[in-house]
Amino acid sequence: MPADMILFDLEDSVVPAEKETARSSVVGAIRDLSWDDRVLCVRLNGWDTPWTYGDAIEVVSGAGDRLDEVMLPKTQAAAEVVALDLLLTQVELNSGLPTGHIGIEVQIETARGLLNVEAICSASARLEAVVFGPADFAASIEMPVLTGGVQIDQYPGDHFHYVFSKILIAGRANGIQVIDGPFLKIRDLGLFRDYCSRAHALGYDGKWAVHPDQVAILNEVFSPAQEQFDRAWAMLDAYERAGDDERKGAVMFGAEMIDEASRKMAFKLVSRGRRAGLQRSEPAGP
Repeated sequence: MPADMILFDLEDSVVPAEKETARSSVVGAIRDLSWDDRVLCVRLNGWDTPWTYGDAIEVVSGAGDRLDEVMLPKTQAAAEVVALDLLLTQVELNSGLPTGHIGIEVQIETARGLLNVEAICSASARLEAVVFGPADFAASIEMPVLTGGVQIDQYPGDHFHYVFSKILIAGRANGIQVIDGPFLKIRDLGLFRDYCSRAHALGYDGKWAVHPDQVAILNEVFSPAQEQFDRAWAMLDAYERAGDDERKGAVMFGAEMIDEASRKMAFKLVSRGRRAGLQRSEPAGP
């Protein structure tokens, strides 16, 4: 699968009786299988359970430097991130890992977590991403639904728009990635594409895949199209020429005016395209 990250789950997909034995299975998979250069992350159990500290100690010390991140589900307060950061530091020191090697991703899945999302996203230098968990969030705010993360027909609009925007702004303000959570109707790939497009249009960096068929759609939607990538390059060229040759900070690019804000948008899109492996075609005009 051409996925950027592989997430091993010790939380919701593991029944309580298997919580402790699942740790060794995850460690074995990380150490023994070939993962190329993908990011590897393990979702721990949350601080509202008795397994968090054991998950962190056994998995991080056992997996070694091949493990990149751990994910803290149902994060409700900045103090929970600080506690995990301190625990990870001790595990790293006792396992011979560089301090700070293990990154943290947090999941916003409760009403209290959303209230505290700004503080959560600034709680640790280890933070790399904030992830929305739609199913647990729907349960937390008592939405009358049985499937999380899909449109409610009775509601005139996107019932999660405020939630999406609040999480996005908190993540961007702190320089971390912002990721949408799972889409559970795994056989409806058309609707999955629609929900990917929704998150992408707001500025999200990606979305979870819970089935292999979803991966190709994710990569397509969240990567710039070649035409858009080439146009962004052309815009950067035009702005550079205007500044160097004409001493102008605002010029026409085809039918639109571009300035420094335009350059920033184009630069972000080019950077995203490069990370996706795109290369510039023949220079394009406006």
